[in-house]
Amino acid sequence: MLSIFGVALISSAIAGNIELIDHPQRQTIFLIIGLVVLLITSAFDYHYWLTLTTPLYIVTLVFLIYIFITAQARFGAARWLDLGQILIQPAELAKIVIILALAKYFSKNIDKIGNIGVILKSLAITGGIVIWILLQPNLSTSIVILVIWFAMLWISGLKAKFIIIFASIIILFVIISALLGFPYLADYQRARITTFFFPDPEARYGDTYNVDQALISIGSGGFLGQGYAQSTQVQLRFLKIRHSDFIFSVLAAEFGFVGTTIVMLLLIFVIFRCFRVAQTAEDAYGSLIAYGFGILFAFQTVVNVGVNLNLVPVTGLTLPFISYGGSSLFSLLLGIGLIESITMRSEAR
Repeated sequence: MLSIFGVALISSAIAGNIELIDHPQRQTIFLIIGLVVLLITSAFDYHYWLTLTTPLYIVTLVFLIYIFITAQARFGAARWLDLGQILIQPAELAKIVIILALAKYFSKNIDKIGNIGVILKSLAITGGIVIWILLQPNLSTSIVILVIWFAMLWISGLKAKFIIIFASIIILFVIISALLGFPYLADYQRARITTFFFPDPEARYGDTYNVDQALISIGSGGFLGQGYAQSTQVQLRFLKIRHSDFIFSVLAAEFGFVGTTIVMLLLIFVIFRCFRVAQTAEDAYGSLIAYGFGILFAFQTVVNVGVNLNLVPVTGLTLPFISYGGSSLFSLLLGIGLIESITMRSEAR
């Protein structure tokens, strides 16, 4: 339901833009492929992925290195693998690989989570993928993967003292980075952070302009919205990047508070079901996979909505199942297939 509604919303969001006219069709194709993969994945025992995880990790790593070496930059970053008419973003598939790899590793070392060697090795597994995503540069996806790593580590039984240590290190790192001007970030990434904390009221373009238009779009929807494909903010193209990063604003403008609440409740329901499957899974491996995807869905939803409400800096993360992005939709549906496989084979229903 969410994915089909997403295609319809993308169709409205492109607002007759000739350059984007094929996006609803592309999203539909990925949706159909994703649903087929979902059904196939759910039909097979999820334990088969234990043997597939290492090859998938290596293949993903090769794709990311290949993109770093050969890909041309689009919108300030080299993230896409060009297959003619299709662009694939391996970083989206990397989220799945990391969840599977960490679930495999933590489930095998569930009794030794407090061991510093286990923690460092899990960080090395994560870092082997993250470093190449960070070099694209793709800070938002890198943060998502690191959040997944830390959350799965905590769920596996990480002691409170380690959580405090990690939190202190992260806070110290952010403070030092801020004092140095975030030297490891690209110019446009630093600009997003700067404009978030020090907005320019005279800005007509860039992140400040985009967020301002997003807030206007959300406010224009009122309680019931202006109607499908009827929002002046969307149809007159005041709202930029409306089919991906700011599709939540399109949703609010066209369907208002009521429509937005319904969609958010559906997303919350999916997230809740992921965590419920994790609780009833027959083993730690299945439980960690379900928790991993639940965390992924929850974090991306919170950050995307936060960006649209100007509560966090612009990141580029999609709204799960709604935003345009074939690789993202495919990876999310594959994740749902894995969770279906887990719940179908759990003793508790």
